[in-house]
Amino acid sequence: MHQIKWIKIADHENLLQWQENNMCIVEADGKKITLARIHEELFVFAYKCPHASGILADGFIDGLANVVCPLHRYKYNMRNGRNVSGEGYYLKTYHVEKRDDGVYIGFEEKGIFGWR
Repeated sequence: MHQIKWIKIADHENLLQWQENNMCIVEADGKKITLARIHEELFVFAYKCPHASGILADGFIDGLANVVCPLHRYKYNMRNGRNVSGEGYYLKTYHVEKRDDGVYIGFEEKGIFGWR
């Protein structure tokens, strides 16, 4: 069973620095990560594209709710990190919860020998 370490990033989602593309960059647990908001749902994933390190928050969210990297237009499912444009990369995703007292990001704690 995985332990999840929850980090509060804001008292409310509206207090985050959202860009016009409904994404923002935050730092939590020493990591820069990307938040995206679509239809009142939040998604959290890696700061950079796993292909060529494009800053994902500089991209956009397509009509199928995939994040699209600004460099080469690689597309990723924001819920599970699956590369949906066929290149075979995987985008790291994180847990996110909206609670009464704020927005929290969950990081899976590594077990023995770094296994998850």
